[in-house]
Amino acid sequence: MLILALETSTELGSCALWRDGEVVEKLCPTGRSHSETLLPLVRDLLRDAGLKVSQLDAIAFGVGPGAFTGLRIACGAAQGLAVAASIPLIPVTSLEAMAALTGAERVLALLDARMGEVYSGRYVRVADGYRLDGEICVASPSNVALPGDSVWLACGNAPVAYPVMQERLTAAGIDVQPGVLPTASALARLAAPRAERGEGIDPALAAPLYIRDKVAKTVAERLADGGRA
Repeated sequence: MLILALETSTELGSCALWRDGEVVEKLCPTGRSHSETLLPLVRDLLRDAGLKVSQLDAIAFGVGPGAFTGLRIACGAAQGLAVAASIPLIPVTSLEAMAALTGAERVLALLDARMGEVYSGRYVRVADGYRLDGEICVASPSNVALPGDSVWLACGNAPVAYPVMQERLTAAGIDVQPGVLPTASALARLAAPRAERGEGIDPALAAPLYIRDKVAKTVAERLADGGRA
């Protein structure tokens, strides 16, 4: 089984190749746009492995939520490669990838959504991945719904970005694994069993998972929040 994974939903862009259980990952260079670096990185990854896109069984991509531009980059690149090679796509959410990186049984994934908000999702570990418990939401740090007990582990960059988020988690007795961001290697590991079950989708049906439609606050909203025009 050969699976290429693309993840650009945050500043930590990456691509990875799953090859019968072994994963090789390359990170996008910092300080440059993922749109500039992702496809050259994929080319290098496949070249180093001695493979062509046409030999892949599936392509996994980070569907979101995350940065609007980043989500379009991964989705567009995955679609272009998959259409050319006539192979299926496997969308994986960024929050599930974050949960998988912790290895915990119950995970509250918290990703900074910017604009003073947080993407959140609760995930429960199952046999071959993580199951979403409820819905993926976006809310202010003060309004993110927390689990009712401390058996959950929180992860992500939101508690670091928003002190009130960390304070609420501490008060609830929920441990935090800070700084966790989705990676292509995590996507590849989650996508592998799905590819084996034939759960890929037609590339034409792929679309980013935005959660919210608004890209940025208006001038009036920034001023109301104490910011500058």
